[in-house]
Amino acid sequence: MFVTVLAVCLGLAIFRASIQSWLLAVVVLVFWVASESRISPGALQISYLVLGTIIAILGVPQLRRRLVSRPMLGLFRRLLPPISATEQEALEAGTVWWEGDLFNGLPDWDKLLAIPKPSLSAAELSFLDHEVTQLCAMLDDWDITGQRHDLPPEVWQFLKERGFFGIIIPKEYGGLQFSAQAHSAIVAKVASRSWSAAVTVMVPNSLGPAELLLHYGTDEQKQRYLRRLAVGAEVPCFALTGPFAGSDAGAIPDLGVVCRGDFGARKNVLGIRLNWEKRYITLAPVATLLGLAFKLHDPERLLGGEVELGITLALIPTDTPGVEIGRRHDPLGAAFLNGPTVGRDVFIPLEQIIGGVEQVGRGWRMLMECLAAGRAISLPSSATGGMQLAARTSGAYARVRKQFKLPIGKFEGIEEPLARIAGHTYLVDSARRLTASAVDLGEKPAVVSAIVKYHATERARMVINDAMDVHGGKGICLGPNNYLGRSYQQMPIAITVEGANILTRSLMIFGQGVVRSHPYVLKEMSATRLEDPERALMYFDLALFGHISFVLSNMARSFLFGLTDGWVVPVPRQRETFRYFQRLTRYASAFALMSDAVMLAFGGGLKRHETISGRMGDVLSQLYLASAALKRFEDDGRPADDQPLLDWALGDALYRIQQALDGVLANLPGYLRWPLRVLVFPYGLHLRPPSDRLVHQLAQRLMQPGAMRDRLTAGMYLPAGEVEAVGALEAALESTLRCEAVLQRVEAAAREGRLTAHQEPEQIREAQEKGVISADERALLERDYALRRRVIMVDDFATLD
Repeated sequence: MFVTVLAVCLGLAIFRASIQSWLLAVVVLVFWVASESRISPGALQISYLVLGTIIAILGVPQLRRRLVSRPMLGLFRRLLPPISATEQEALEAGTVWWEGDLFNGLPDWDKLLAIPKPSLSAAELSFLDHEVTQLCAMLDDWDITGQRHDLPPEVWQFLKERGFFGIIIPKEYGGLQFSAQAHSAIVAKVASRSWSAAVTVMVPNSLGPAELLLHYGTDEQKQRYLRRLAVGAEVPCFALTGPFAGSDAGAIPDLGVVCRGDFGARKNVLGIRLNWEKRYITLAPVATLLGLAFKLHDPERLLGGEVELGITLALIPTDTPGVEIGRRHDPLGAAFLNGPTVGRDVFIPLEQIIGGVEQVGRGWRMLMECLAAGRAISLPSSATGGMQLAARTSGAYARVRKQFKLPIGKFEGIEEPLARIAGHTYLVDSARRLTASAVDLGEKPAVVSAIVKYHATERARMVINDAMDVHGGKGICLGPNNYLGRSYQQMPIAITVEGANILTRSLMIFGQGVVRSHPYVLKEMSATRLEDPERALMYFDLALFGHISFVLSNMARSFLFGLTDGWVVPVPRQRETFRYFQRLTRYASAFALMSDAVMLAFGGGLKRHETISGRMGDVLSQLYLASAALKRFEDDGRPADDQPLLDWALGDALYRIQQALDGVLANLPGYLRWPLRVLVFPYGLHLRPPSDRLVHQLAQRLMQPGAMRDRLTAGMYLPAGEVEAVGALEAALESTLRCEAVLQRVEAAAREGRLTAHQEPEQIREAQEKGVISADERALLERDYALRRRVIMVDDFATLD
């Protein structure tokens, strides 16, 4: 009887994580032990007295607050590290979404699977099929990057006339008002053709004047600017980064001073006098409307408040006196327009503050919230487009290109990078889709956006490196026929912008995520800052004991799930995926437990332990990416052809989670390391990377036309015909497969000595003359040879300017 009751109580404690459940479990355990042992009555009475005292203290809120929570609140206040205003705003910006479930340690998979499958409206599909396809057909990336160093004038005009600068702007202001999913798909498709063009499209629709105006602008500002932005009458840029303030944006030296001055014909206007120096500003060389971040001071208290008002945002027409646009930067040969801007004693009226005077000093929070949405779409989408291009072309090239009389993709050394290319592309595209869905649901997922930005660009770098290895000499010679070289050359740009990847991994993903997304940490921190002592104590008490029961439950869950390898986890029972759901839940519980362990071990100094923070961020990232892959697989109807993609993606993610957790454990203090290792890895490390068999299976499918390859690269631009390099490669792949059996007859005849010619064209002609193949088959083989030669050849030039 006691065993059954104890099991029920422990189950409640493990899965409900409440202090009452744990107290009840302890009571039952004590009575069970007492009933089964021969303890003297005196000792038993003492045990019951101690138990009753503990229950009274912990179970009665008034006693608990006075005896436990009050001294703990004082300790927390002393130990809590100081948080700057910019850090505080970053922590409070945005929303907590699926990452909150992962931090909770018990993800609700039904909730994830219930998110609507990504879909596009008829208007969005039409725009992708027509306007975006037409734009891609107009783009010659070699001409753009190698000759003009700019988009052609007709492309600029097309972008403006067809609404590419107004993707996110509502229809009432003349914009397209497309969903985040459509916005993402547009950028990805353009990026599969030209990264320079993709950046030019995505910047006006990402962090910048249009998005800031939509969320914070006054009605007058929206009416004045949004319509002109939508049709390209205004070209926007946003200036945040300067020579002495990059990742440390809180150190912005650019200054605005509230004062009175003349503005055009208006005299003695209350406004701001600005001085700034910014660099790396995309579209600055052609911008007509400059968004600016600066620190605002009011030394004369003309606004009636503090002297230092904080980071503020303003809109400044670039023809305003004192605004200077510098010469262009050259970002690794990319042709999108990027450059510096300087302001010298620029005077603007207060109405040019974004959102008006009410938004003074709120600029950093505004940026963080908009950056979350922009980072969630722009860079993951552009990375996906480049990865899809690399995946489709690498698979085809590995099948068409031969060495030692075999397609190079038949060699295991080539299979490995092909499988990585396919797996990473599937994972990143899945995360892109899921994150865009979050934005469409109204989320501003600050932590998730950091995850997808970091991993999309890092994995794109891995993919392009692997693709270059597969292509060999074909990849390293620039020219009109090289579809990979510029992506390889320019990939570090994506790694650097909107939060450098080193910073994003080592500080942002876990460092901010553990405070923002943990179910109790932010509540505890917030309680310590309440001025009312009774309210502070009440809220802190609820958060503290919720946190304690949460830790106990995660300890029990981690050990139980580790012992059973997750087999006891209740999850959706889809035959193909349920074990992945179980194992991810197991590691989510371990991650939640380890999160509290590293906070206990390092306290306020955690942000200085960037390697620990980076590894914990890796675990959270892999959990999110794997969740996205599972969601995509379910949304696609669990296609059997895609099972190798899912198996590789989940196998790789789970293995990385294991290794990252092991790395954290190895660097914890001994008093935590060994108990946690028993709880998290009771049987040790047993996961392995994807097997050679799976690698072979995935690589071979990437080299064959089929449903898996088409789904993996769905949405990318494929040029029609055989004139362009990618179109010729597609044609060569189809031709190679169609001619394979015929070519084998020719090669067999040559081995048998029936053919004397040595070169393939002469062998084909001789084979037809000697009756080995028919005239129609000869025509097929000659076309096939010409296509393969066209694909393999690289560009050459009389001179290199």
